[in-house]
This record gives sequence, C-alpha cells and structure tokens, in this order.
Amino acid sequence: MKYRSLLLVAAVLAIVACDSKEKKLEKPAELTDIKSPTVRIQKLWGASVGGGGKKLRLGLGLAQVDNRIFAAGRDGDVAAFDIKTGKQLWRTETKLTLAGGTGAGNGLVAVGSADGQVVVFAAENGAEKWRANVKGEVLSAPAFAQNEVIVRTVDGRLHGLAVADGKEIWSAEQQIPRLTLRGTGAPVVARDLALSGFDNGRVLAVSVVDGATVWDSPVSPAHGRTELERLNDIDGSVKVVGDEVFVAGFQGRAAMLSLDSGQIWWTQEISSYRGVDVDDDQMYVSTSQGDVVALTRRTGTEVWRNPTLARRSLSAPAAVGGYVVVADLEGYVHWLDRATGNIVARAKTGGDRVTNAPLSVNGIIYVITDKGDISALHGLPIEARAAKAQPAVDRSATSPASPPPGG
Repeated sequence: MKYRSLLLVAAVLAIVACDSKEKKLEKPAELTDIKSPTVRIQKLWGASVGGGGKKLRLGLGLAQVDNRIFAAGRDGDVAAFDIKTGKQLWRTETKLTLAGGTGAGNGLVAVGSADGQVVVFAAENGAEKWRANVKGEVLSAPAFAQNEVIVRTVDGRLHGLAVADGKEIWSAEQQIPRLTLRGTGAPVVARDLALSGFDNGRVLAVSVVDGATVWDSPVSPAHGRTELERLNDIDGSVKVVGDEVFVAGFQGRAAMLSLDSGQIWWTQEISSYRGVDVDDDQMYVSTSQGDVVALTRRTGTEVWRNPTLARRSLSAPAAVGGYVVVADLEGYVHWLDRATGNIVARAKTGGDRVTNAPLSVNGIIYVITDKGDISALHGLPIEARAAKAQPAVDRSATSPASPPPGG
C-alpha cells in the first residue's frame, strides 16, 4: 500500500508541475447571485459525526434505511440519526481512521478504514458484530448482498465477505495502472451481481456468490503517450436502473451498458471522477472541469451543460424531483432545473468541502461535509414567475479534462 501511496503522490506532483509550466492555476469560479430563484431552501436539521484533518478525498458518504440516516467520521465514529429530526440514535467508536462508508443493508452498517479494516455493526443499536482485514485501503462504502458484504480496495480488488462473520468467501481483481487518481467508486449490488468501475477504465460484474466474472467491459480505454495523459480511472460508483448501467470515467467516457451482458449501448466523450445519477429521461454528470451536464438516457445526446461552477470540485449529482443537486468545495449546495440546467437555488452547509454525493430521500437532500457535518435540506418551489426560464447554458462548449483539486 505504501508503494501505491507514493504513486498517488507522484501523480499529484506531476499534475502540479504541468499546471505551473503551462498556465497559472485557475481559481474556482466565483458564485453569482441567482436573479430569479424558483426554489426556497429550508434546513430541516443539522448534526455531526465528527472528523476533519487533512484535505483528503475520502469516501465517507451517507446511507439510509427506513427512518434512519447512517454516517461515519474520519476520526472513527459511526452514528445513526433519525431521518426526520436528526436526533442521534446511537454512536459507536471504532478507534480507526475511517476512509470508506457508510454501507447499510440486512439490518447492518459497514465501514472501512485506511489500514484495511472492515467493521460491521447492528443498524438497530450500533453494537459491533465483527471486524475483518482486507489488506488494502477502503475508500468507498461497502455494499450488501443477501449473504455477502462487498468491499472495494484501492489495490484493484473486490472482496466478498460473509455477512455472518466477515470471513472472505472470494476476491476478484483487475490489473490497474502504476499511476492513478486517489479514490474508488463504491461497489453496487444488482440482482446477483456486484459491479464496480476500476482505475483501468473498465467496469467489472461478478457473481456475489463466488466472485466469478460475468462480464468485463472496457468503457474508457486509455489514450496518450505519457502515464499522466493515460489516466482513465472510474472513481465514481455506477448507477443501475432496471436493465441499464450508467457510468462515467476520468479523461474518458460516459456510457450506458447492459446489466445482463455488459454490452455498451452508447458512449459520450466526457471526463468525470465522480459518480452519476439518472431520472426517467436523463443522465447527469459532474465533469472534472466543474460543468454539470445532462445527457439523454436513451442515446447519450447532450441536452444541456452548465459551466458556471467551473473548478469548484463538484460532488456527484443527485436527481430530486424536477431538480439536479450538486455540492462544492465550499460547502454550497446548488439546485439546477433539470429541464434547462439553470441554477434556481443555493444553500450553504457550513463552509467545508463536500466530497460525497448528496443523498436524496423522498424529496429531501442530505449532505455530509468532509468534517462530518450533516444537513437535511428541503427545496420548496416558489410561485412561478411570469418570465419563462431560458436555458442559460452552453450546449456546444467542451471542457478539457482536469485533475481533481486538493488531495
């Protein structure tokens, strides 16, 4: 793991060197007032699970089951909160440096640590059930199948652990390049498959029962002469809707695949190191340059592109009702009209970066900052204005691939 960490540091140094030679580092776009907001944001509650420290890209997002929100902090605490009031229901100390979580299912909650520990708790009261060592940093939330906990580690492996006791049932591996970005997408369980994107631009689907490869699709082939140019990580989680799989990669492509076979139905050149979201008609992507883009689900055709949040290190988008929600490096949460891409509302969560995707549940948005502060936000429509909204976005603009800011 130390060798991999050195490679990640080398990637950052190379990126900084290239930027300093070619141009001055561009600052994040400044936010401008929303002239005609159509949504009023109400903060329902706030809470904290703690954490903070160095600016690292950690996969400590939120999970929800029934009437509970689960969260984990970098300093080692895992907690459950009432989804309506934010009241803390339980909190458990792991005494670990957590880096991946939270996953929830089967009455359990799972997190992973920087030193390869996976810890599982009872969702009801936070009692620790078991710990297992997967020998690789866990930078994303584990996923639950019926009898397995699926864990993705930074060394390019998927692990299937027994729900009952954490014993490893199987592992699957992808060969990854020497130079990669920091981050891994959380595995996703759909039917009897576990799916994950990898740092070589491929999406792998394996059986949750024995880890056997069902399909392996090259979504984003590497291009370029140097290792830096050939970075093509898929660091965001795939999104599965029915028989369709949606994904986007860094310096690569957005794509739709068949869940059954991995066949690629369409691709669109795009660069993203975040996950994606979809609704009935469109797929939404936050690009590495900071654009928010809508593509048609059926064909991948670009519908609109909003470039006004450039270089603000956007989270993955979350579709909620008639809006698309993204958060940024200063803790601002932005509501975009899903039809036009216009920003129609904005709220601030506390001033710290939001790395992980907002969680949408029944029209409410839940956001956790990198310091572990949690906010529950409700967007309430304002009475329609007389002037009809016009797409204030650039449909033809293209954004060059840009490495993620910070760690």
